[in-house]
Amino acid sequence: MTATEPIQHRRILIVEDERVLARTLRDMLGAEGYQVETKGDGKQGLDAATDGAFDLILLDVMLPSMDGFEVAETLRRKGVKTPILMLTARDELDDKVSGLKAGADDYLTKPFEADELLARIEALLRRTSPQAGGELRHFDFGGMRIDFVNNRLIRKDETIDLPDQESRLLRYFAEHRGEVISRETLLKEVWDYKAVPFTRTVDVHVSWLRQKIEADPKAPRFIVTVHGRGYRFEG
Repeated sequence: MTATEPIQHRRILIVEDERVLARTLRDMLGAEGYQVETKGDGKQGLDAATDGAFDLILLDVMLPSMDGFEVAETLRRKGVKTPILMLTARDELDDKVSGLKAGADDYLTKPFEADELLARIEALLRRTSPQAGGELRHFDFGGMRIDFVNNRLIRKDETIDLPDQESRLLRYFAEHRGEVISRETLLKEVWDYKAVPFTRTVDVHVSWLRQKIEADPKAPRFIVTVHGRGYRFEG
């Protein structure tokens, strides 16, 4: 898929066991011009996502046979990089963190408005399209190297794969080293949201990045919280 590819060429996989909701989502996205396929349980969704060339996956958490967390984690372990928007009826931070840790790129809590779902989908598709050249490809700090081309963190003899969104966030921090960056700016520039929703997405991703790059994530040295303003990267 290229940045200018017509919307009708973009394929979305819906993995949702609530038949009414799955049909509603299929019809709504189909009316927007997307090609849509639906699966009703986790195993079917995993097989389809592994074998099919989808541009985006809508993945429910509570599924028969395999839950959404396991599906996302298995896909990432298999090297499938298709963006995942996780749908959950739960509104607990731990569940959202679990989804992002498993490899989801974003989450949306049920019930949700159609306009917000479409905005999230469009944002994910925009930011996973190939970008123009000139972006930072590697960055060294604190005895570590970030390979943004392959989404990898190299630390001594250890190589850690970074989810696409964590890599994008870290790249933005590196490109704006020393600047105080608000959560609203990060949502617009990294997540590509045109209207900024109330969300803990930035904080969750920062938390997981700190787990990977900080010696003490509770006393961060590189990604510093500037209370009331946002974050500053001091790598």
